[in-house]
Parts: sequence; structure tokens; C-alpha cells
Amino acid sequence: MTLEIPRNHPPGSEASTVVVAGTTHHPQAWKWYHYFTFNVDHKVIGIQYLVTAFLFYLIGGLMAVAMRAELATPDADLLEPNLYNAFMTNHGTIMIFFWIVPSAIGGFGNFLVPLMVGARDMAFPKLNAIAFWLNPPAGLLLLASFFFGGGSQSGWTAYPPLSLVTAPVAQTLWILAIVLVGTSSILGSLNFVITILFMKVPSMKWDQVPLFCWAILATSVLALVSTPVLAAGLILLLFDLHFGTSFFKPDAGGNVVLYQHLFWFYSHPAVYLMILPIFGIMSEVIPVHARKPIFGYKAIAYSSLAICVVGLFVWVHHMFTSGTPGWMRMFFTISTLIVAVPTGVKIFGWVATLWGGKIRFTSAMLFAVGLLMMFVLGGIGGVTLGTAPFDVHVHDTYYVVGHFHYVLFGGSVFGIYAGIYHWFPKITGRMMNETLGRIHFILTFIGTNLTFLPMHELGLQGMPRRVAMYDPQFTSINEICTIGAYILGLSVIPFTINILWSWVAGKKAGDNPWNAMTLEWTTSSPPLIENWEVLPVVTHGPYDYGVHNAEVQAATVTEASA
Repeated sequence: MTLEIPRNHPPGSEASTVVVAGTTHHPQAWKWYHYFTFNVDHKVIGIQYLVTAFLFYLIGGLMAVAMRAELATPDADLLEPNLYNAFMTNHGTIMIFFWIVPSAIGGFGNFLVPLMVGARDMAFPKLNAIAFWLNPPAGLLLLASFFFGGGSQSGWTAYPPLSLVTAPVAQTLWILAIVLVGTSSILGSLNFVITILFMKVPSMKWDQVPLFCWAILATSVLALVSTPVLAAGLILLLFDLHFGTSFFKPDAGGNVVLYQHLFWFYSHPAVYLMILPIFGIMSEVIPVHARKPIFGYKAIAYSSLAICVVGLFVWVHHMFTSGTPGWMRMFFTISTLIVAVPTGVKIFGWVATLWGGKIRFTSAMLFAVGLLMMFVLGGIGGVTLGTAPFDVHVHDTYYVVGHFHYVLFGGSVFGIYAGIYHWFPKITGRMMNETLGRIHFILTFIGTNLTFLPMHELGLQGMPRRVAMYDPQFTSINEICTIGAYILGLSVIPFTINILWSWVAGKKAGDNPWNAMTLEWTTSSPPLIENWEVLPVVTHGPYDYGVHNAEVQAATVTEASA
């Protein structure tokens, strides 16, 4: 048997292939310092994304805890109002642009997509590395804004004219950071589309492509269409700040509503950028741990594409209070309700997969089932906000905050956790501790509901969002939310301990500890640098549990002869 010389490293390095007397030895693993370099291996880049994103998650989480500590009392007795505004702005920015999007798409997408479609690497490895290395300087620019101008204070939406008159230096750094992240997203999305469309192994039919790859494909198309619009809006805002233009200056003939259209044309699809990859993770975790074929494979796959298309026509429901005419409110109310249909298709598919399954309540499965509950609750809130009369009533109240966090924390973050527990054995070759995983889940589940469920009542009572001081009548509910936030903060501790301890001293996992059937589980754990010695041949579907004696085979491929 012969083996291709790996392309992603120079001959003679630690990762080189060694052939002695006709025997092929597996390439050695990358050394720890390779993860701090410009490495073009998609698996290294995926880990770089995940680790970097988690560090920003800790920073954004600390900001959230500080804000909730401030909101435990009606007065500004912990954070002065300008600092509170800066924390509020950058907490949202970090969690969206530096945690959920890069970990869900950049982290899991880069590590898994080539493995799932049987490719050696991404289509453009160097472009892939460039896409990641745009993120650290963007994050540093964002954090530097606190030292130059006290941090951006205009909210993560950066609406003018507020963004044009508060902390202009910090706002400039904020804009540059988001433009860099957006550029990274465009480069990465282009890479994913080409890799999935043209680099899957010839033996893999389209109805055998893992649902995670369908989700990443839809996400990437959505990012390619919407991200340049946000970049254009932010560049025009930068021109208004520094070059004397008046695109969005109302006193000079500019149109502030135009900015809102440009911002939300990206930023509502950004919700799907954050949740579609998570839907893909759900579609991989649930059938494996329920030991059942996924229910409605084609419906789930095509619903991702439907969300991609319909999701481009819902942005104005964020602007129902911005003077939108009645016909526009009607149109976008209908489109917002329509986009819930393909999402419901996925929910029903997952529930049907669970029904009658041999469920293993691993940590990954607990977070997946928890996500189902959270996302359904968040989705119900989304349907109410998509109807113009109700949205006008609760706009800019804590009802929106509660809904938003149920969808993105109860949805996206729960999904990221499920993915980490599920694929950690493949990434590191070691199992995570299930006891610590269950403690992590319990604390996260309780903390999430205690923090965000009461916010809906706060909003219905009329408490405005984005303020550090409020009417004392809201104190008791805010105290409950603050206790929940403290529990959420504590929940990260067992997770972090579990990650670090398991990576160093966890139980050896083997190549396929879950007896899963997608291609990534057919290579070693961690995978070889070139993924496989010989490219795999697909013999049956990725979710054919109980079919073709799959429980015994526990594999999706047979080796091709060299």
C-alpha cells in the first residue's frame, strides 16, 4: 500500500510521512506550537477558531455578569452609565461576531466538513488560514476600543445618529473590527461552498451528504449574499464619522433609516448564520445517541436551503417602529411567519427521531434535548415579535432581550456545547468526563431559564432594555435574573475543567466511541494530517442505524485498494 505525501507541511518536518521497507507509518501529530502558527490544515484551523472563540466567550460572559450585577438594583451603583453602555455594546458584539459565528461555522465547519465529505482538506487551504487570522486582530481592535475612547457605546446595532456622536475613536475601532470579521466570513463561506460542491468523494451521493454539510452550505450562501451589505453600511458610517459625508446624518440630509435597512439585511440573516450550523449539529448528535435513522432526511436538508432563501426577506420586522408603511409591515409579518415553517420541519424531524429511539443520555444528548426546549420557547417569542401590532407594543423592552437569548443562548450555545461533547473524542482522541458534563448541563439549563424567562414578564410590564437604571418596581424580577446570570457564570467552570483535564488525561476514546456512521468517524482520533491513508468509499447512508447490519459494522465506508 502506498500513501500520498501530505501537502500541508514541508518534507522532513514532524508531520512528514515515513515509509520504511514497504511499511507505511501514520504521520505524527502536529506539535502544540503548530496551533499558534499560520497552519493550513483544516483541523488545526478549526481548533484555532474554537479556542479563540471560547476565550472571547469568557470575556463577553464576564461583561454580561457585570451588567446583571449592575441591574440587581435600580441605581447605577456598580457600573457608571457610559461604562454600562460600552459593556452592553461589546457584550453583544463579542457573543455574536467573536463567539457563536466563528465557533459554529469556523470551528466545527472547518474541522468537520472535509472529513464528512471525504476530502483531504478545504478547497483553498491558504485562504482558509487567512480567514482565521483576520479574527485575532479584529478582536484586539474591539478590546482596544476600551482604552481609546472608553469603548463603543451605541449598542451592537451602531444606529446613527448615536454612533456618530458618542466615542468616535472607539466607534471607529468597532467598525474596523466588524469589517475584518465580515471579510473573514466571506472568505470562509466561499471555501465551504466550493469544498462541499466539488470535493466530496465520488461515491457519496447527494442524499448521503451529512446534514451538517447541508446546513453549512446554506449558511455559507446566506453569508455570501448578506455580509457585503453590512460591510457597505459600516464603511459609509465610517465615512460619515471621518470624511465629511452625510449618508446617515439627518441634519445634513442623510437618512438614518437607510442604515437600519443595510444593517438588518445582514443582521437578521446573521441569526440564521448562528443557528443553521447548530441545526446541523443537532441533526448529527440526535440520530447517533438515539440509535435511529434521522426522520425526514430530505425535508431537513431542503429546509436549510428554504431558511437560506426566506431568511433574506424578513429583516424589516426589526424596523416596525421606524416609520415603515403599512404594506411593508404586512409583507414582512407574513414572511417572518413563513420562515418559521422550515424551522418547524426540523423540530418535528428531530422529535420523530427521538420517538422510540434507544436514547443514550450523554452530555451531548442532554444539551441537544435542552436545545429543543429552549429553541421552541424562543421560537414562540419570535412568532409574536414577527407580528407588527405586538412588536410595536414590546419593541425595545426586555421581552426582546428574553426572546433573543432563548434563541441564541438556549439555541446556539447549547448546540455548541452539544457539538463539543460529541466531537471532542474525535478532535483529541480522549473522552470527556460525563459527570462533569451533567453538572455543566444542569447548571446551564437552570441558569438559562432563571435568567431569561423572567425577562419576558419585565418586557410586558414595560421595562426598557439597554439602560443601567430603571424604575424600582422592576427590582424583584431583576434580582431573579441576576441570580440566574451568576449560575450561568458558574456553569462555565466545570466545563472548562472538563475540557482541560480531559484533553490531557481523559480516557482514550478510540476511533469511533459513539458507533457513529458519518465519514469523520472512519479515520483515527485525532485524525491523520491528511485525514485518511486512502480516500474512503461510501457504502450506505450516514444515518442508517439498524439498516444493513449497521450496528455491527459501525462504519460508513470500506477502504479502496491502493
